[in-house]
Amino acid sequence: MKKFPVTFVIVLIFCAMLAFAGCVTNSAPAVEHSKDASSKGGTVALTDGFGRTVTVPSPLQSVVCSGSGCLRYLVYLQGQDLVTGVDDIEKKDQKIEGRPYALVHGSTFKPLPLIGEFRGKDDPEKIIAIGPQAIFKTGSTGTAYATNAAEADTLQGRTNIPVVAFPYGSLRNDAEKAEMYSGLRVMGKALSNEARAEEVIAYIEDTLQDLERRTRDIPASQQKTAYVGGVSSAGAHGIISTEPAYSPFLWVHARNVASGMGTAHADIAKEALVDWNPEYIFIDVGTLQMDNEGAVGELKTDPALQGLSAVKEGRIYGVLPYNFYNTNYESVLANAYYVGTVLYPDRFADIDPARKADEIYTFFVGKPVFAELNGQYGDQGFSKIQI
Repeated sequence: MKKFPVTFVIVLIFCAMLAFAGCVTNSAPAVEHSKDASSKGGTVALTDGFGRTVTVPSPLQSVVCSGSGCLRYLVYLQGQDLVTGVDDIEKKDQKIEGRPYALVHGSTFKPLPLIGEFRGKDDPEKIIAIGPQAIFKTGSTGTAYATNAAEADTLQGRTNIPVVAFPYGSLRNDAEKAEMYSGLRVMGKALSNEARAEEVIAYIEDTLQDLERRTRDIPASQQKTAYVGGVSSAGAHGIISTEPAYSPFLWVHARNVASGMGTAHADIAKEALVDWNPEYIFIDVGTLQMDNEGAVGELKTDPALQGLSAVKEGRIYGVLPYNFYNTNYESVLANAYYVGTVLYPDRFADIDPARKADEIYTFFVGKPVFAELNGQYGDQGFSKIQI
C-alpha cells in the first residue's frame, strides 16, 4: 500500500475542513436571509390617526375595512384586491348605487364574507373566521358614526388582529382636511404604498389650486349667490336639506346663501330660502329617489318657492349626490367643475363637465363612471332642471 507524506495528509485534512466549513457557511445565510426577510420586510410599525402604535404584516395580503367610507379610501389607494370580507352595505342590491367605488368594484366585493353591519358595527367572531392580517377602521368625522381609539382598542383586543384606525376627515376646512390626508397616509404606509397616498393628496391639492386659480380674482360684488338643496344625508332629502359649507361653492368663490347656518349639514326653513332668494339653485339629484321628485317636486308645486327668482328665470341645475356611506370626494370635485361652468362660464370655457368627471373618477376608482352614475338619476346631474 502506498504511503503519503505526513505533510500531504495534513494538507488534505485541512482542505476537507475548509470544504466542510464552506458548506456550512453557504447554507447558513439562506436560513438567515429568510429570518431577515421576516424581520425587515415582515412587519411595519406605524402610528395611526388616534396616536395608537400598531404593527402590521408587510406586505399586507389580506385586510377588511370597518366603518363608513373606509373601503372607499382603500380603493383610492388601489388596495381593493386585498379585501377578504365586507360589511353588509357592500352586499346589498341597491336600487340606486351612488358610490362610484361600488359601481366599479361592487361585483368583486359583494360575494365576500360578511364582517358585520355597516357603520362600524363589527362582528369580531366573523372577522376572526375570515382571518385578515389587518383591520382598517374609520367613520364620519363629526357624526355619531365616527370612530375613536377606544373602539379600535376593543376590536383589536377581541380579534387579536391589528386595527389601524383614523378619522375620515373632510375637505370642509383645514383641520378636517389634515385628518383626511393623515388617514390616507396611515393607510398608505400600512399598505406599503405611501407613493399612491401622496399621489392622491397631490391630485386633490392640484385640483383645488386649479379651481382657485380660475376664480380667485372675482370681486365679491360679482360673486354669484347660490343655494344647494335636496342634499343627501343618510338618505334622500327635500329642498330644505343643505350644506352651509358646500365645498364646490367655496372652491369657485360662489356666495352660499346658507353659509350662516354653520359648517355641518343643516335643514333650513323654507321661509329662509325665500328671503335669501339666491340667483342660482343647485339640486342634489339624489332627492329624486323621494316621492314626488323630492326637492324638484317642491319647486314645481310650492307657491312660495315658485316665486324664487332662480325658479322663475330657469336657473335650477342638477349636481351629483356625494353623501352615500360617507363622502364620495371624487363626486364633490366633479361637482365643483360643473358649478363653475354654470356660474362663471368664461372661467371654465375649456371644461366639459362630464369629461372632467370621468377623468376624476378614473383617477380615484379606476374607471370613468359618470354616465352610469348619472343614468341612475334620470341623467339630471350636470344639466338644467326644468321646473
